[in-house]
Amino acid sequence: MQAAPVRPATVRATAIPSFTTALRAVESLLMSGGQRTARRNAWNSVLEDRRRAKDRIETERALRQSVAGRP
Repeated sequence: MQAAPVRPATVRATAIPSFTTALRAVESLLMSGGQRTARRNAWNSVLEDRRRAKDRIETERALRQSVAGRP
C-alpha cells in the first residue's frame, strides 16, 4: 500500500478593507439609495458652505487691507 502524496497547504490572502470602505459598505446595507444620496448631498453642501465662508473671510481681509493702505 502506498501513502497518498503530500500536497502543500493552500494559503488564501484576503485584503482587509479600509475603514472608509467598510463604513460605506455598512451604510449601503442600512440605508436605501435615496438616503445615501441625501446624505452625500448634505455633506457636499457643508463643504461648499465652508469654501464660501473661507472666500468671504479672505475677501474681507483684502478689503480691510486696501482701505487701511489708502493715503
